[in-house]
Amino acid sequence: MLIAQQDSTDQIKNGSFENSQSKDSIFVMTKSPWGALLRSAVVPGWGQIYNESYWKAPVIWAISAWLVYNWIDNNNLYKDFGDSYVVSLDPDDRKLRNFYRDQRDLFSIYIGITYFLNLVDAYVDAHLFDFTVEEDGITGQPMLGLRFKF
Repeated sequence: MLIAQQDSTDQIKNGSFENSQSKDSIFVMTKSPWGALLRSAVVPGWGQIYNESYWKAPVIWAISAWLVYNWIDNNNLYKDFGDSYVVSLDPDDRKLRNFYRDQRDLFSIYIGITYFLNLVDAYVDAHLFDFTVEEDGITGQPMLGLRFKF
């Protein structure tokens, strides 16, 4: 048995009820996820500015600057202890040299992870730009509005 049901909603307009049919609408995203990702790939933080998440860009810049500063500092110390190791042949210099090399390499990994997370954040934020949680006018309860695109 096949039953077809016509979608209709009751709306309150000027104190009277009207019966209107719901119409299908095509959802068009406001922000381009790939555009945000490419912007962040070129200049980290640019995708967050494109997505109007202005507070995230300085956070990304500060974290990146701190990581780059530490990479440069550890690289300079690695070179200094490398030179002193060649001159003095002290085993402590070799340990420190290896320590600073490891720290430098670790900060390289942190810089890569920060860059990757910057890209992921820009992409996901652009996808969720149109996501809203509004209150129902009648009950005052929050409503969750989801749109799926197939």
